[in-house]
Amino acid sequence: MTEIVQNILYITKPGLYLHKENETVKVAEEKQTILTVPLHHLQGITFLSRGSISSYLLDKCLNQGISVTYLTERGRFLARLEGASSGNVIVRMEQFRKALDERERLAIARRIVAGKIQNARLNLLRTARDRKNDDDVDGAKIRSIAEALADRLIRTAEATTLAELRGHEGEAARLYFSVFDLCIIKQKDAFAFDRRSRRPPRSRLNALLSFTYSMLTNDCVSACQAAGLDPYVGFLHDARSGRPSLALDLVEEFRAFADRFVLTLINRQQIQAEDIEVKTGNVYRMTDSARKRFLDAYQKRKQDELVHPLLGYQCRVADLPLLQARLLARNIRGDIDEYTPFLWR
Repeated sequence: MTEIVQNILYITKPGLYLHKENETVKVAEEKQTILTVPLHHLQGITFLSRGSISSYLLDKCLNQGISVTYLTERGRFLARLEGASSGNVIVRMEQFRKALDERERLAIARRIVAGKIQNARLNLLRTARDRKNDDDVDGAKIRSIAEALADRLIRTAEATTLAELRGHEGEAARLYFSVFDLCIIKQKDAFAFDRRSRRPPRSRLNALLSFTYSMLTNDCVSACQAAGLDPYVGFLHDARSGRPSLALDLVEEFRAFADRFVLTLINRQQIQAEDIEVKTGNVYRMTDSARKRFLDAYQKRKQDELVHPLLGYQCRVADLPLLQARLLARNIRGDIDEYTPFLWR
């Protein structure tokens, strides 16, 4: 199965072959063309299953700025191919310097964690506000945890080491997810949630969260590169071979967006129990048809418009990772005193 959503060609069916013919991308299955796409319509190609791409098409993509990304069927990031980077070497040198300076690194990491916790808190407050019965026990529990997260925000600002900061982040995540199940209004039994599990996801809800976080990571890798930053050298996340640590730093403030998006899919019953398969070893994964609907809903949500609270102008949700990466680059260069994470209202 293939689909073009907002100029991204998604390959979700295994065994497909992509090749170039004149100025178009041909998608073939068993030597039969099933889709033709003009190259100038594309910003990227994303493989979510095993497929192949001709060297001629790959060369054309890299020269035209069309990225080629490989994700697992569960959405975990594997690799990304792009052409020559136009990143500013001065910005990257300053990024590397600050990443090696404990004081500078901690200052940026504090802002990242503060943004994550505040957005998690706002998510819970919004959920409590949207509940019809203000006096219900579940709503009171959600508001109580939101207050506990406010306390964690204060402690985050006072952290003097990265280890201490990560401890506050971990405790905040534990508090947040302790009431996450209460945010599910419809299909509560099918999407019951007791804890966060990642690799592999051990529940339907965990499968949706992991897939969404992976899509966000891919977006944030692109944003870091477009802003002239090295996506593999972060501040909160330690450098590790093959891990896009800075992109993962940027993802943190967008997790609340991902969580709200997933809860909306479930509560509106756009994704249902039968859309998540249970594989050998109690591993959960979306079906091909569900993945197609998910990608369509995800890209449509990213086209929603809002006013950026700091920059003061209207933008799409899809633009936010790049805008935030540029703000981070400005902070790294010293143009602004501190990095301001995006807060979801």
